[in-house]
This record gives sequence, C-alpha cells and structure tokens, in this order.
Amino acid sequence: MAKLRIGISGWRYAPWRGRFYPPDLPQRLELHYASRQLDTIEINGSFYALQRPDSWRSWYRDTPPGFVFAVKAPRFITHVRRLREVETPLANFLASGVLELGEKLGPMLWQFPPTLPYDHDLFDAFLSSLPRDSASALIMARRHDRHLGLVGDLAPKRNHRLRHAVEIRHPSFADPAFLRLLRKHRAALVVSDAPTAWPKLQDVTAGFVYMRLHGDKVLYSSGYSQAALDDWARRIRCWLRGRQPRDRLHRVSDEKPQARKSRDVYCYFDNDAKVQAPFDARKLRGRF
Repeated sequence: MAKLRIGISGWRYAPWRGRFYPPDLPQRLELHYASRQLDTIEINGSFYALQRPDSWRSWYRDTPPGFVFAVKAPRFITHVRRLREVETPLANFLASGVLELGEKLGPMLWQFPPTLPYDHDLFDAFLSSLPRDSASALIMARRHDRHLGLVGDLAPKRNHRLRHAVEIRHPSFADPAFLRLLRKHRAALVVSDAPTAWPKLQDVTAGFVYMRLHGDKVLYSSGYSQAALDDWARRIRCWLRGRQPRDRLHRVSDEKPQARKSRDVYCYFDNDAKVQAPFDARKLRGRF
C-alpha cells in the first residue's frame, strides 16, 4: 500500500510561537509537538552546515515511532562544489550523524541553484555515486576526512533503503534526457511549486513522488486556497495509485514511467514566512 506523508520544511521559526506552537511551549519541545501534529518534517539545517551527531540522536528521540524525516543535503556539494570533487564532502555528510536516524530517515533532497544548468555527464556521475541503502552509505561514511570534527556512530546497523530526490531550478532541465537519467537512477524529480521562473515539472521518475510547495502567489509566504489544495489532492491521488495526472501542463516527456500499482508521496510545505505551512499541511491532510 502506498504511504502518503504531508509535513513541513523545518520547524524552528520564531513567528510560529504562539500561533502554531502553544504560547507557553518551551523551544526545546517544538519538534516533539510538531511531530505529533504531522507525520514528516524536512530537515533543512543540514543544507547550511553539517549537524552534530547529538542533534541527529535527539531528533530521533523526540519523534514518535513511524515518524519520517526528509533530509536536505549540504549546499557545499550542490552549490559550492557544484557536484565536482564531492566524494569526500559526501562521505563527511554521511558520517556526520544523519544515518543515526535509522528507520526514520526518509528521502534525501538534493536542491540545485538556478545558476546550475543541466550537464548530463556530471549528473550521471553524481547520481551513480549516491548510496541506495544504509549499508552502502556506512561504507562511504567511513571514508570521511580528518576535518570532520564529530563523527556519528558508524557501526553496522539494520540495512534499509535510501531514496533520493532532485530539485532543479534552471530551465535547461526541462529535457526528456534528464528525465530518462533520473529514471535510470531511480531518483525522484521534485514537484516544486513557486511563483518563480523555476521549472514546474511533474514528470514521475521514481517509485515515489516528492513535493515542495513554496507558496503559489508569494514565495515562502502565501497560503494555498481551498481550490488549490483540492487540485493538489487530486494529483496526489493519481500518484498514490501509481498513475500520472492526465493533463500534460507540467510534463515534458512522452515516455511513461515504470508501471506501478502505487507510489509513496512525500509533500512538504515551505511557505513558512507567514505561518502558512503547518496549517496548509493540516488542510491538505484533511482531504485524505
């Protein structure tokens, strides 16, 4: 059976206090509270800097059984190195403690800047290098360098699948060859919604769908109308059933994805600036 998870990108925002979070809730309990209102959260602090092993451990402890985190991979790999010479940075990221999320580790999100165009060979090599399960990730993590100050637990653990999602922002990615590449590597193309020039592609490329809703009128701020949420719910139902929505408005490939009876869907609201995200997530969840 397909699983649908709807949540938020990040959870520590001062404007949320007293609106989404109860006024008297200590900051240290915000994740505990948010993880009981929603069943998934995208960790975005890992995009800006490697997190400490004890942070990953505390996030695991603070969330209930069955909860899932998506993890935004470091911009040092995607924006600074721009996928070149990233073997050691990738090992450092994996060794920093992310694998201590265990069974709560969901998809890893690889977001690329709008200044990075599609380069087939570069992306093919990068996607080929990504670990597909936690055992492979542990092997890679043990290749970390001495600059990684604090290292997570790298002892063998129960093996589980790792998923990867790619968010692109340069128009050159609207290319059927790129979609074939993602399907080859079983990586999901992120369904990204924003009032920007970023490509709004919804081609299905993996055994799951990953959504990021940034606000449809004002970036990171505007909430979604009832009609907009109804439309997203319609699309999600198609994906959950292993299908693609019939309209071709946001698809660039005529090739059909691998047939499946169902697909998991992960949806994250990133319109956090005006405290819309957690409430939109609840409204969308209420449609299922």
